[in-house]
Amino acid sequence: MLTVIDSGGEQYHRQLEQLVAREGEQEHAVETAVADIIAAVRAHGDAALLKFTAQFEHYQVATAAELELPPAALDEALVALPPSLSAALRAAAQRIRQYHQHEAQHARRSWEFEEADGTRLGQRVTPLERVGVYVPGGKASYPSSVLMSVIPAKVAGVQEIIMAVPAPGGEVNQAVLAAAALAGVQRVFTIGGAQAIAALAYSTATVPAVDKIVGPGNRYVATAKRLVFGKVGIDMLAGPSEVVVICDRNADSDWVAMDLFAQAEHDEQAQAIAITDSAQMVAKIRDSVTRLLPQMARREIIAHSLSAHGAIIKVSDLPQAVALSNRLAPEHLQLMVAQPEMLLNQVKHAGAVFVGAHNAESLGDYCAGPNHVLPTAGSARFSSPLGVDDFQKHSSVIAASRRGAADMASIAATLARSEGLEAHARAAEYRLPRAGSSLDSNSSSG
Repeated sequence: MLTVIDSGGEQYHRQLEQLVAREGEQEHAVETAVADIIAAVRAHGDAALLKFTAQFEHYQVATAAELELPPAALDEALVALPPSLSAALRAAAQRIRQYHQHEAQHARRSWEFEEADGTRLGQRVTPLERVGVYVPGGKASYPSSVLMSVIPAKVAGVQEIIMAVPAPGGEVNQAVLAAAALAGVQRVFTIGGAQAIAALAYSTATVPAVDKIVGPGNRYVATAKRLVFGKVGIDMLAGPSEVVVICDRNADSDWVAMDLFAQAEHDEQAQAIAITDSAQMVAKIRDSVTRLLPQMARREIIAHSLSAHGAIIKVSDLPQAVALSNRLAPEHLQLMVAQPEMLLNQVKHAGAVFVGAHNAESLGDYCAGPNHVLPTAGSARFSSPLGVDDFQKHSSVIAASRRGAADMASIAATLARSEGLEAHARAAEYRLPRAGSSLDSNSSSG
């Protein structure tokens, strides 16, 4: 079921390339379909939402207004939750909020400095006004994604948060609504897929446009986010979920297998890879997978994911394991080794790192505190987890004194003329003092 790749084998590099290559033959068809949906929503607004909701979600309503849930539905869902689930959601929300509040203390804040002539330069940091949060539906519902997407936005100071969630057959997962109530969502629309992204980006008579869209989704949602980027901001283009587990000969192979399962059960496209320096551990992991898989409720999904995209990679030593992980730049990286801190210092690229065998990746998914919306498909090389700063924007502040403006004018004019932009040059030179005028270095007025 799990392909075994040996870094010392002749076919290693070819096997590795095949492993990291993702299916792309359907991308053009998906993009065409998504572009058509976006165009229809832009052209026909609510009517298109009603059509696509009936077509894709098998949920028919007479008016688009019926796609919005009343605020009371969220509070009612929270009250009706089983006590154990309610307590778990509240505890997770508290931990996530606490983490992002710490993040906010270290995040970039407004600042400025003053030069000798009185010129002030700086940056204003302000929250976004309205954010759209997409919450997946379908094979599984994710109240945890609600908490992870909404709470950092609230900590950042976003004024209005709108949630879009599919409602197959008109049913919405009550835990998702309860999480929305806990996190502070203001409005919820039961729309999904590319049509939800289009509505949040361009607005309809019923759904308002937002400034940024965040949250994971399937390939149609991801493609729609890519196509509307520029009209709105997006968090990232999330692909299938992935994990790399680095383990030594002392690791518990059952723990390794279950952590691989935890990633693989998301869907058939998820990727779970174990890397070890022990030939004995390779055999133990395979045995654990074979023995434990029949116990899994989603065993068919897990089996498909592991067969199509999973692997156990045997390397010569643990530094080579980390180097390979850095090449893969995984969404999740687990260090199930005797001295994980030594390896942590070598990690360059990973969305989230779980240090030590007792740190199951599922802790990060639900309640550790750091965000579980993470870069995938190697984008951890240049991207970061969703956080408070994703819901803020930065404006440069230039408050030149009259003397400062005069001192900079000749610099700006020279550079402008080198670029053939005469109006730019003259605009700067118009601020030069005329004969007989005085310069007030403490004034920023013209």
